[in-house]
Order: sequence, then structure tokens, then C-alpha cells
Amino acid sequence: MKSASRSTTSGGTGSGKGGSGKSTEVLAAGTVCWRRVYDEHGDPRILVLLIHRTKQRDVSFPKGKLDPGETMPQAAVRETEEETGLKVSLGVNLGTIHYSLGGDRTKTVQYWAAEVTRKAALSSTFVPNGEVQALEWVPVAQARKRLTYKADRELYDVFLSLVEHGLHETFSVTLLRHAKAEPRSAVFPEDHLRPLSSTGEDQAETLSAILTAFGPKRIYSSTAERCVATVAPLAERLGKRVRLKNSLSQDNWDEGDLSKMGRLVGKITTRTKNAIICSHRPVLPDLARSLMLATGSVPGSYLDESVSLPPAGFSVFHFSRNHPGAGIIGVETYPLKH
Repeated sequence: MKSASRSTTSGGTGSGKGGSGKSTEVLAAGTVCWRRVYDEHGDPRILVLLIHRTKQRDVSFPKGKLDPGETMPQAAVRETEEETGLKVSLGVNLGTIHYSLGGDRTKTVQYWAAEVTRKAALSSTFVPNGEVQALEWVPVAQARKRLTYKADRELYDVFLSLVEHGLHETFSVTLLRHAKAEPRSAVFPEDHLRPLSSTGEDQAETLSAILTAFGPKRIYSSTAERCVATVAPLAERLGKRVRLKNSLSQDNWDEGDLSKMGRLVGKITTRTKNAIICSHRPVLPDLARSLMLATGSVPGSYLDESVSLPPAGFSVFHFSRNHPGAGIIGVETYPLKH
């Protein structure tokens, strides 16, 4: 299994696309939900959630089409809750399924692993309905043969590989470039005091909804006004404070002392909790390299590509919670479209 993989996506909005002579693509997103339980001897077991759909009379994973203006991560979380009553955050990206719907229509479904905590499982509000007849938690080794469709089984093999290597329980570190800011001028002569433009303010609001899907526990930001304003809507949505760090600022980077930034990244990865780091375009490559060094990741061009971001773009790096030294398991990049 590769120690690092990369998935690049625009986040996908809307329900389809097409034109004269072209097929129409329907976009959807879903999750492979899993939970840890303990048997009578106190030994852990992994269970995977399957849904029995009412009309289709099949067995699959929670998934559904994107609402207008919605992104893949948002849809995956929303559809999972609507179909199962479970509130989840997204783990590592498992890949994408493509299949024909007949005629000139195709469907693209992107999936993530999603751990279901004991609290979330007990809080489920699911009742059988016209869309989902039943939920079934099955042992991880038995789920594959229960799935109706070959494409689902192939996707599940990705999750099985993670389980076999002990890498299914993950945490993420998201590197975020601040949203679009006002240019330096006579009105805003000091770079670190430049505010977001009106477009940047809209981007910050959009980001708060998308980033929530990845369940961030801590938010770190450069001390520059444009970075603080970028994560402010997210912090308010989650009820969390923003941890301001001068070591993430462009001013500090310009001075050439990256030691504090490296130590900060090391602490973040050691905590193994989902985190977001908001910084500046020149700083992002060094942040990515610090993540690589802190986790023993394999270097490669994917690292530079993941931080070549437009304003408000971000990349989510996934790591093993139990084996953080195993390196980057996957990267998914979102060059936010506004």
C-alpha cells in the first residue's frame, strides 16, 4: 500500500453538467461508516454500516445526490445523517465510483471513511422509511459479500486495505490559504492589516460550511488580519476559538526563522486531532514539508501540488491516529470556486 496518495477535486457543486452531444453527469457523495465495539472478552472489533434500500431492494452504503450549490464533503455528511440518523465527520477519502444511469446519463459518487462514535450511534434518530428499509452493522470481514454492486465492493476493498494495515482510524491536518484580501495601497499600507475583500468575505462563509464536514477540533491562524477573518466564520459555527500564531505569518516567514513553525506542526501531529492551519501562499510549501518531516512521509511532487492553492483553497492531509509516523495516507485538494 502506498504511504501517500492524492485526490484533487474542486469540491463539485450542483447536480450535473452536460450539453449538446455530451453525457449528463449526476454528482453524489457518501460514506463507509465504521465503529469499534468490544466483545465479551474485551477485544475490539470493527463493524461496518450497510443500508438496505427500500425501493431498489439492494444493500449499499449511505450516499445521495448533491443539493444545488453543495460540495461533495457537505453532501456526504448530510446524506449520511438523512439516511441513517448518524452525525459523522469525514475521514480519509476512499475514492470515486462512476457508472451509467442509462441513456446519456452517468453518475459519479465520491466516498469517505467515517468513524461513528459510541455517542453518535446512541443518538441515531433512524426509523425505517420509504428510502431506507433497515440499517445493519456487520463485522468488517463480512460486509463485502453483502454488498449488491461490484463497484461498491471494489471501493470497499480500499477501506479493507486500510483496516488490514491498521490505518483506518485517521486524523486530518488542513492547510488553508486565506481568502481573497484587499491589495496593499495607501488605504492599507501595512500588509498584515489588509482585510478581506467582499469576495473574500463570501469565500470565508463558504469555507465554514465545507470545512465543518471534516470535524476540526482546533483552528490555528497566522496573526495577519486576512487569515483571522478567513477562519472567523468557521470558529463561530463550531464555537471554537482561533489560536493565533505568529510563526504562521508571512512576516515571520520573511525573516527566515522556520523553527517555531516546525515545532508547532510537530505538536499538532502529536496530538492526533483534526486541525486547520490558515496561512499564506509563500508559507504553505514549508508547512507541507514540516508535515512530511513530522510524520515520516514520502516526499514527492504531490506535496508541492497540494499547496499550489488559489485564495481560499485548501488541502486536507490524512494521517493514521495510531501510527502517525506512517506518513501521509492521502491528500485531497479543494481549489475553492466562488
